[in-house]
Amino acid sequence: MDFFDRFKIWVLAVSLVVNCGCGYYLPGSYPHKYSVGDTLSVKVNSLTSIDTEIPYSYYSLPFCPPLEGVKDSAENLGELLMGDRIENSPYQFKMYTNESEIFSCRTDPLTADSFKLLKERIDEIYQVNLILDNLPAIRYTKKEEFFLRWTGYPVGIKVQDTYYVFNHLKFTVLVHKYEETNVARVMGTGDAAEMIPTIGNDGSDVQGYMVVGFEVVPCSVMHNADSVKNLKMYEKYPSSIKCDPTTVSMAIKEGQPIVFTYEVAFEESDIKWPSRWDAYLKMEGSKVHWFSILNSLMVITFLAGIVLVIFLRTVRRDLTRYEELDKEAQAQMNEELSGWKLVVGDVFRTPSNPALLCIMVGDGVQILGMAVVTILFAALGFMSPASRGTLITGMLFFYMILGVVAGYVAVRLWRTIGSGDHKGWVSVAWKAACFFPGIAFLILTVLNFLLWGSHSTGAIPFSLFVILLLLWFCISVPLTLFGGYLGAKAPQIEYPVRTNQIPREIPPQKYPSWLLVLGAGTLPFGTLFIELFFIMSSLWMGRVYYVFGFLFVVLILLVVVCAEVSLVLTYMHLCVEDWKWWWKSFFASGSVAIYIFLYSVNYLVFDLKSLSGPVSATLYLGYSLFMVTAIMLTTGTVGFLSSFWFVHYLFSSVKLD
Repeated sequence: MDFFDRFKIWVLAVSLVVNCGCGYYLPGSYPHKYSVGDTLSVKVNSLTSIDTEIPYSYYSLPFCPPLEGVKDSAENLGELLMGDRIENSPYQFKMYTNESEIFSCRTDPLTADSFKLLKERIDEIYQVNLILDNLPAIRYTKKEEFFLRWTGYPVGIKVQDTYYVFNHLKFTVLVHKYEETNVARVMGTGDAAEMIPTIGNDGSDVQGYMVVGFEVVPCSVMHNADSVKNLKMYEKYPSSIKCDPTTVSMAIKEGQPIVFTYEVAFEESDIKWPSRWDAYLKMEGSKVHWFSILNSLMVITFLAGIVLVIFLRTVRRDLTRYEELDKEAQAQMNEELSGWKLVVGDVFRTPSNPALLCIMVGDGVQILGMAVVTILFAALGFMSPASRGTLITGMLFFYMILGVVAGYVAVRLWRTIGSGDHKGWVSVAWKAACFFPGIAFLILTVLNFLLWGSHSTGAIPFSLFVILLLLWFCISVPLTLFGGYLGAKAPQIEYPVRTNQIPREIPPQKYPSWLLVLGAGTLPFGTLFIELFFIMSSLWMGRVYYVFGFLFVVLILLVVVCAEVSLVLTYMHLCVEDWKWWWKSFFASGSVAIYIFLYSVNYLVFDLKSLSGPVSATLYLGYSLFMVTAIMLTTGTVGFLSSFWFVHYLFSSVKLD
């Protein structure tokens, strides 16, 4: 039993003693007990499509509104940024009560605009996303001998130039008997028994159930619109309804209404509450996924280990030979030999655009810290898919808090380059607070105007824009300035050697050094391109990604490989007397972003072939540009800091007058 499990038991035991009435479950939310006959309300999320990547409100189409009117559910910051708009729906069930032929509504006759819009949404393969007790509706289809899982169901289908709408839904709700929670019992797969307290005995003798599955089968059924003119919602449809998903019959026509109905059946299941998300989190081809990633990790680790061993042996041999000579022999050796020993008076010369380098390194440390902490929390289960939007919300929170680190690193590096000069640290800290967020706001604002023009729910509301700006300038910027103040007070890193007044001429090279820098990104890219495919599929193909443990391993390996690649290239440049290593060490590992962007373009062309319209393609490329900018800052920072440490260590080991 590890420390984390002991910590959870301790917290839960304390809550039991103080009788606070709060239960704990990780991940997800506390199970909800429903008695037989209790009302279950289905909610609707935004309509989504992998053809356009533009979400729309459920009620933008002529669907049945609920009797009490459309009401938005409380949403967190992450849900709003992801384009989720969760609203109530007319679909209501009674726990463990099977019902059939339930009349929902008869829409008004389709106008020309609504008829055209409905056809467009069917052509673009938009999916309706329903939610019951925080579980998305899941749909199964059979292809050859395999069953495929889908979340949601399509609005309709086009068959031989005729459009059909799915107007009858067959729901299946899987339930599990509610277990008493006043005794310690094991929830999950760990060794720790989580004690959930039950406060009071209200309803303890009543048999209850938990929702552990929610399935839907959409059907297109021809209804008689005239026979339901006087029917009210939830009354029984006058004739029997046969739901056959293999046939369609409800063709939509301009000027004609659509009748919506549904049925629901409850089935008792062996699935327990902690396992109810398993059907959503299973990834297709998991064995291939694990084997491919493991194979990639082993190969990259082996190659990086060889490079590191050879590199350390070479440097150690050079240092040993240099230190064994007396001063006269060292002077003679300096005249006869070329290499990194000759740039000792220039290796710490101030680079071009030093303030920009400090700002990018500071922001890179901030983004890297955010990624590590967020993925670690997600791997521990604090950010499960059951808690929508928590991943994005957590990323924003950790990014703002780590502004202290960004300011500290940027200003301390600025003072180190400036030989301890305090002048200009406020400007550096301010720019570090605005550099990456400014790029993000610029990209997101442009994309938001496109979404606003498309009337999409993916557009960030103006009020949320104001909230984001307040978070930026009221929390992130002050924390970054405070970090800069700490960096200004901290002692600068002392260079081990003095810098000559006259810069040394760099001898002509056989090949452009930037060519080698750009090519260096291929090795870091090799560590993550397999995992990148699954991440891209999750972002753009609507699949759930929940293998954060492996993602954390890949992130650590990426950091190690970026450090090693930048280290090796810095040494190669110093060996050919090229002392301008500062920016090259940054872009040696940061160039992996170029290959990720090229991979994104390749994914757009070959995997998202059906992506329709210039707006959708612009959105995809805009979000990809935002992603690779963050990756470039992160990987470049890792490469620069490792090279800086290496150069400092290398030249501090050389005995000089």
